[in-house]
Amino acid sequence: MHVFGPVPSRRLRRSLGVNNIPFKYCSYSCVYCQLGRTDKLTVERREFFDPQLIFKEVRRRVGEVGEVDYISFVPDGEPTLDANLGVEIELLKELGRVAVITNSSLLFREDVKADLLEADLVSLKVDAVEEKAWRKINRPHRSLNLEKILDGMLRFAEEYTGILITETMLIDSCATLESVEKIAEFLGMLKPHTAYLAIPTRPPAEKVRGVSMDFILEAKRIFGKYVNTELLIEAESGEFAIKSREDVLSIASVHPLREDVLAGYLKKLNLRIEDLADELEKVEFGSVKYYRRKI
Repeated sequence: MHVFGPVPSRRLRRSLGVNNIPFKYCSYSCVYCQLGRTDKLTVERREFFDPQLIFKEVRRRVGEVGEVDYISFVPDGEPTLDANLGVEIELLKELGRVAVITNSSLLFREDVKADLLEADLVSLKVDAVEEKAWRKINRPHRSLNLEKILDGMLRFAEEYTGILITETMLIDSCATLESVEKIAEFLGMLKPHTAYLAIPTRPPAEKVRGVSMDFILEAKRIFGKYVNTELLIEAESGEFAIKSREDVLSIASVHPLREDVLAGYLKKLNLRIEDLADELEKVEFGSVKYYRRKI
């Protein structure tokens, strides 16, 4: 299935997710990724799935669940690796507003920029603007160049007429107030509608943790000098739209589910966690247990 949700999103409200990339095809292998390490690190754009198939699945799901705030490309990997992304955006805009959540790494490419200019909302990842921190946090494909990526973001922002937002993940072992100031200065040039500051709220790929609350509040103050800023430091609240076993697995493939939340959904389907033991794996974050889909 290429469609999941709707899911309750802190940025996109009631969002219907579109998974247009096979599992972990990505240009980054971020230390905090909730889906684990990237095992297919690539920057090659290619055709993965039939755009008409994705359109039909989304249309069917919209018919089942009713109006949503956004149809959002939030896949198992980096959405701009999909050579059909522009076609898919054009098709899905017939059904509602379209959002794309990207790590920004390919925005220096003219074809990627052209695709994203058609979306109603674009979220850009900006975790670092310095080489050492970028490599430590995002662990990019060896061919990527940070200066080109940052320039690509700025050129995109100059042309884009939709809603532009950014997200910056603050990792305890990487973030300093000096680095926060430099990111904020860059965002001041980018001029997003909102800049979101985040910390990991689900099990990360590596043993990392978010910064302290005192640091978060100081970072928000610094960001606030340059751009409208909001915090993403708590897990989403609200119900996922789950009506079948397949819905559970589709969401768990991109969105690890807390054990008690998963048990509640399965109870409504007359299922137990043990019934999905072959398809879900348990991971822990702090003292909380989560389940994500095995690949």
